Amino acid sequence: MKFGVVVFPGSNCDQDAVDALTLMDQEVVKLWHKDHDLQGCDFIILPGGFSYGDYLRTGAVARFSPIMNEVIAHANRGGYLMGICNGFQILAEARLVPGVLLRNTSQKYVCKNIYLKPESKDALLTAGLEKSAYKIPVAHGDGRYFADADTLKQLNDHEQVLFRYCDEFGNVTDEANPNGSLDNIAGVCNAAKNVFGMMPHPERAADIALGNTDGRLILEQLLKAVLV
Repeated sequence: MKFGVVVFPGSNCDQDAVDALTLMDQEVVKLWHKDHDLQGCDFIILPGGFSYGDYLRTGAVARFSPIMNEVIAHANRGGYLMGICNGFQILAEARLVPGVLLRNTSQKYVCKNIYLKPESKDALLTAGLEKSAYKIPVAHGDGRYFADADTLKQLNDHEQVLFRYCDEFGNVTDEANPNGSLDNIAGVCNAAKNVFGMMPHPERAADIALGNTDGRLILEQLLKAVLV
């Protein structure tokens, strides 16, 4: 399995993603936003950060980077693609996952540890996760997930909700929601379940030196599922 981490102007979590994957003995390369070649990568990561300074809307400019033509084609062929935080926003702008990411209801940037409850039993990213809650950092100002009623029904009916914000015991509550996301949704996938988007940062909780490896458990589950 070869991973490619796309670097946009303003990306700041690309090295975090590279380091997390390297710790898991994966081959990984960085892909510049102006490239037209995915270098034979099997799995593409769109990392967190502030691509193009978050001008216009978060992810709106990055969606039109030259490399996104190849990324979209890769996803449409059934290739694996994951967007984390700003990467999730880019996926939404490219219509590769349903819904949109809006300004946090607090109108403030939120940076703290939260808890995630895995939801989908079908999606590769969550199907084998056994803990009731995973402690993962968030760091965003525009992370409020929103979709219309029909889209929300489709997401729930087809097991496309990956994670919901919860408390440390796995209870999904309003108090556990850091940004006002609809139904506490923290991540979703596309209908084909090969494109994954999530606002929290598992790559920032993947090293024992950081005092938290819950994020590594999530990424390892993805590897196990993909490599079966």
